[in-house]
Amino acid sequence: MSVVFIALGANLGDPLKQAQDAIEAVNQLQLSEVIKTSPFYRSKPLGPQDQPDYLNAVIKIMTELSPIELLHALQEIEKNLGRVRKANRWGPRTLDLDILLYDNLQMSSEQLTIPHYDMKSREFVLYPLYDLEPQLVLPDQSVLSDLITHLPLNNLIRWS
Repeated sequence: MSVVFIALGANLGDPLKQAQDAIEAVNQLQLSEVIKTSPFYRSKPLGPQDQPDYLNAVIKIMTELSPIELLHALQEIEKNLGRVRKANRWGPRTLDLDILLYDNLQMSSEQLTIPHYDMKSREFVLYPLYDLEPQLVLPDQSVLSDLITHLPLNNLIRWS
């Protein structure tokens, strides 16, 4: 079984319900089990600011799915929970599920990059990840606790 961390984000509809439904759907995946869920956070949008704040969290799962199989399963969950992919890269969305880490794997393909290509600069990823695994060392030997000491909160707050 592989240990995988997945980021969740949503800012349309009922983000908390969508995140909870997504966590349940991930837990129902064949050969996979959700182990822990971080607290939920509220963050400002990464892209255009004329959209609602995001709900963010990170989940830790154990899976026997390959990275590509897991990616396809997560994309199917996004689709089933109402995500419509649009050209606007950082626009509003009902649900976003991103594989952050998959064991200590480092890979880059047209479909998937692990570790997630920009996770180190995203407070809405690193702080929830730290809640789950404060002693985590990334595949490139970066220490998570060191990374968050240099990353401002940027108005990141616990979801209320």
